[in-house]
Amino acid sequence: MQILFNNQATALPEGATIAVALAQLQPRPPFAVAVNTEFVPKGQYDSRQLQAGDKLEVISPVTGG
Repeated sequence: MQILFNNQATALPEGATIAVALAQLQPRPPFAVAVNTEFVPKGQYDSRQLQAGDKLEVISPVTGG
């Protein structure tokens, strides 16, 4: 299936969870995750299934002054 990962088309297996996507994409921690602009708590990564066309965003904190 195809999803958008940080606005890039990305192929994942059918029925992939957020945890599966993160294992494949290997973002650099720390980060937060949103699916279709909805924040997803870390405790739901293993159970939240992605659907074709979903927009998965991995957001890293930015520091500075």
